[in-house]
Amino acid sequence: MPEPERLPAMSSPAMSNVDAVEATRAPARPDRRVVSLRLARGWLVLPALLLLLLAFVGPVGWLLARAFTQPQPGLQNFELLWQRPGYLQVLWNTVAISALVTPVCLVLGFPIAHAMATGSARLRRWLTFIVLLPFWTSLLVRTFATVILLQRNGPVNALLMGLGLASAPLPMLYNLPGVLAGAIQVLLPFVIFPLHAAMARIDPAYMQAALTLGARPARAFLRVYLPLTLPGLLTGATLVFISTLGYFVTPAMLGGPRQTMVAQMIQDQIAQFGNWGVAGALSLLLLAISGILFLLLHLAIGRKAAWR
Repeated sequence: MPEPERLPAMSSPAMSNVDAVEATRAPARPDRRVVSLRLARGWLVLPALLLLLLAFVGPVGWLLARAFTQPQPGLQNFELLWQRPGYLQVLWNTVAISALVTPVCLVLGFPIAHAMATGSARLRRWLTFIVLLPFWTSLLVRTFATVILLQRNGPVNALLMGLGLASAPLPMLYNLPGVLAGAIQVLLPFVIFPLHAAMARIDPAYMQAALTLGARPARAFLRVYLPLTLPGLLTGATLVFISTLGYFVTPAMLGGPRQTMVAQMIQDQIAQFGNWGVAGALSLLLLAISGILFLLLHLAIGRKAAWR
């Protein structure tokens, strides 16, 4: 029995054209499993968002709104901050202390982060343990320990006098050195870990290539290694600076009247005077400074990525 004739196969150009037309006419629908997975992730995030809204956004927004409504609607609270020198001095103290703490943390944290990134696995584990150890204790306890170390009869003064670097106990408490020492020992890990993350991604072959091509170690470090660590440096510096802006416990326990910071002023305005309007204005200024710093960090890291 003769076989029926088979239709000639359509040529490949025609098939490709048909596929293209069908693809444009009938776009692929997203898989239901993918959609359900995304919805499930959204429901998982919802409790955290509600908690953040109720515990943070609501109270902070209520406080910031009082800057424009207490004691009466208007901008009189911001005018008061500008007219009274005491408020401007406190703002200057806060920015100046933050600007002093940040570079010291960067200088001290850079070699530790480098040792963690380039050292052996055993050294990395020990350094990570030492850096994380302070987080296991309360900030208040650590500040009290700093008071014990820096007092006139404390170990630091005893060491300086034993080495002949001081003939009498130095005043290290209730002044600027005490605030700086307390802030640095608390905020140093916030520089070390971003720097370590940036250094761990740097290929050691870059420095070896620079040295092979004739660059001196200092020049190779400044022209090759240091620019690659800029994202970690900027992130750590921003974290330290913004954290210092809102410090309360450290300047209250280690500083004097001349080292009063904005967080202390906000607490005094609310607890002693009941002046919620001025407290809200000070809080809004801190929030504005923090937002500007985050914006500058985002722009700096974005430009660095674009240059690469």
